[in-house]
Amino acid sequence: QWRPGFGYEFMERPDGYKGLVATYGLRFAAPPRIMDLGLLTRALKDKQVDLIAGNTTDGLIPALDLFVLQDDRNYFPPYEAVAVIRQPTVARHPEVAQALAELAGKISDQEMQQMNYAVDAQHRDIRDVVREFLQKKGLN
Repeated sequence: QWRPGFGYEFMERPDGYKGLVATYGLRFAAPPRIMDLGLLTRALKDKQVDLIAGNTTDGLIPALDLFVLQDDRNYFPPYEAVAVIRQPTVARHPEVAQALAELAGKISDQEMQQMNYAVDAQHRDIRDVVREFLQKKGLN
């Protein structure tokens, strides 16, 4: 009965749709609606689909009163955001590596949700949002 909606990449990835269906024994009445990632959350809220694969840091989850299902079979690996920077850049600007190291482990999913919401839904300037976060954390 559920109507799924997924992004193009999720449908093609080995750790995407096919594996999810196999791991949880899911059966859907119709094939998934495939759409741009930016449309998935709204499609869920607008009841065009009943289930999507998303990111726990999506700012619209609490704003739209959506529910995150627990992955009790650990199908999805933890997708941790990391900064990747070229070694010559670090050599020229060691302060960048220091700043990134200071941020490590200091942003919770909830805080990231709030910042994403401020930028994506409220259309606030990302620099202002980051500046406020850094001040709140005493990292300015």
